[in-house]
Amino acid sequence: QVQLVESGGGLVQAGGSLKLSCTVSGRIFSLNTMAWYRQAPGKQRELVADITNGGRTNYADSLKGRFTISRDDAKNTVYLQMNSLKPEDTAVYYCNVGVNWARSYWGQGTQVTVSS
Repeated sequence: QVQLVESGGGLVQAGGSLKLSCTVSGRIFSLNTMAWYRQAPGKQRELVADITNGGRTNYADSLKGRFTISRDDAKNTVYLQMNSLKPEDTAVYYCNVGVNWARSYWGQGTQVTVSS
């Protein structure tokens, strides 16, 4: 069974940094587009960033270059480096990864809380 496990969330002060990780396990033959989304309570889930097999990246304009997405296919892992965090970045962050050219899978979500 394919599953995605996220880590790296937590509580941080405004201006701080966090790095999220999402590792895919199970019977994996290929990994396609990898992405990060976030959702605050009562609000719609929004795309943060994604990265293709070829390494092409796409970011939400509102992030203003503060976030960086990367992938390590040897480790079946996608990362999200978050710098200069703001209180409005507070949300549950979810990874989403296309697996085996069939479908995408969601991680369980990791809470990011930015104080001050």
